[in-house]
Amino acid sequence: MLLALLALSLQETSLFNGKDLEGWKIPEGDGGHWKVVDGVIDYDAKSEAKNKDLWTAKEYGDFTLHVEWRIKETPWVNPNVKDILPDGTHKKDADGKEINLALPDSDSGILLRGNAKYQVNIWCWPVGSGEMYGYRTDPKSPPALKAAVTPRMNADNDIGQWNTFELTVQGSDVTLFLNGKNVIPKVTLPDLPAEGPIGLQHHGGRTPDGGYSGIPALVQFRNIFVKEMP
Repeated sequence: MLLALLALSLQETSLFNGKDLEGWKIPEGDGGHWKVVDGVIDYDAKSEAKNKDLWTAKEYGDFTLHVEWRIKETPWVNPNVKDILPDGTHKKDADGKEINLALPDSDSGILLRGNAKYQVNIWCWPVGSGEMYGYRTDPKSPPALKAAVTPRMNADNDIGQWNTFELTVQGSDVTLFLNGKNVIPKVTLPDLPAEGPIGLQHHGGRTPDGGYSGIPALVQFRNIFVKEMP
């Protein structure tokens, strides 16, 4: 009832009913790792599928998206966290080497129009979530674009707390608010497809001894609403 009332008040369509993954394409061979726990979408970074991301069954063109997410925990320490500058480059030390920070980390994201390159990042790096890694780190991206897809501020709440993305995708333009702050003002993304499904990103995995083979996506999602634009 609460989800229905919220969707009605926003004139949006709910992408998650709070009970199961109806309307989503569960990766073939996933093994039950994308699941619903206590009314939220829960992921443990252990999917056994070849393609591990969770995608909507429907494709979307222009839309606004409301999604709440949280990082559950950060048991894995990432030894290669970068100090990202406002222009999207990595801070260097006195010898000209990129600075690496060892910090607890978890990593996921919202994937746009069917391709992981068009990712809105969820992570624990000091620059904050909302960064668009596929464009910022692409050698073909011009300096102005790398700066434009770098968050203007770190607006993340503490680990374990819920955060809210308000995302607008119109044509090739993307605008992002995180917890009410405009972390990515409108940016034009080259080569963004005209339409495609919306995805929740897998990241990392487990080693045979039970450890992590990379930064794990230990995340949850709830209250996911989309409003399509004409």
